[in-house]
Amino acid sequence: MTDLFLYGSLRHVPLLEIVLGRTSDRLDISADRLPDHVALSVVEGPFPCIVPASGQSAEGLLLRGLGQNDLDRLNFYEGSFAYDLKGVRLESGASALGYFARPDQWSTREPWSLAQWQAEWGALSCFAAREVMDYFGVYTADRVAQMFPMIRSRAAAQVNALGSKHGAGTLDGKVRIDQIDRAYTNYFALNEYHLSHERFDGTMTDVLERAVFIATDAALVLPYDPVRDRVMLVEQLRMGPVARGDRAQWQLEPIAGRVDPGESPEDAAHREAQEEAGLTLRKLEKIAEVYASPGDSTEFFYIYLGLADLPDGSTGVNGLEVENEDIRSHLIGFDALMTMVHQLEAANAPLVIAAYWLARHRERLRLEAPAATPDIT
Repeated sequence: MTDLFLYGSLRHVPLLEIVLGRTSDRLDISADRLPDHVALSVVEGPFPCIVPASGQSAEGLLLRGLGQNDLDRLNFYEGSFAYDLKGVRLESGASALGYFARPDQWSTREPWSLAQWQAEWGALSCFAAREVMDYFGVYTADRVAQMFPMIRSRAAAQVNALGSKHGAGTLDGKVRIDQIDRAYTNYFALNEYHLSHERFDGTMTDVLERAVFIATDAALVLPYDPVRDRVMLVEQLRMGPVARGDRAQWQLEPIAGRVDPGESPEDAAHREAQEEAGLTLRKLEKIAEVYASPGDSTEFFYIYLGLADLPDGSTGVNGLEVENEDIRSHLIGFDALMTMVHQLEAANAPLVIAAYWLARHRERLRLEAPAATPDIT
């Protein structure tokens, strides 16, 4: 049996229970401290590492009597963060093992606060840990570490879902999930659900099998210049049309991108405008918060109109090279945009939604518009 000292996010008991796969009432836990050390925040992520600090002591938990399966699960979870186990002696006099970062692994800053971490990252980390631990015995810790950015993004979507605004007037019925099989996981994921749900007459269905594409939340923004009365669209290759065999595989659409963990949809919209079009937005107008395809996908869209200055010459080819993005921007007048939509030449649903929203609010936006800057020649 092994005793372990925890100083970081695993002091959050709900997270510890997920990682160990059992409830805390079955664990021998007590408070303790590690002398001459301090837990510091890490620049690269919302978690701490512990470093020597003469005269200080790091607060933590002592777990006694852990078995090999407990250690295997903890090593799998912590291994994806590049931590190794080392022996320590605590203030109580107890000897234990603790997780320490590898040399030069992280950049550190101010002392780490468990309470602040719990408020900002506790729920997301628990959602992410559930997926991580589903891979225990399936993938290596190194493989999970490679997948972890998207695991966290999927977890962030689950946190966002807790604050959804829609649903008024719909059935608040029972859904019983018996089993979830992960059929595929890489950049995206595909889960197979075995579930039953309440009918409108109050009875329950038989067990159903349903496949769901597990994606992330995305922010989409249509830049609009109310003075020049035109929008900016971006063009890039899209895999949906490629897989469908569409003759038009490059699509015109609003600027779009994933909402990163810890990032608001509004911040994501501003960031993506810079990355995809080199564009600074003055203001965002909320258009919609919608599922892309609720019958088979978790993908959720936050759609905005972004007020911007769009002079001649403001188009180009942009995108992040590290993400292999090759994105060309276009300036299109409002009348041309609506003609494209009316003639069914816009195959991107958020673009159609944004265009009709703009048609409704265009007069107000033009009355409120500031003066334009000179066109680039």
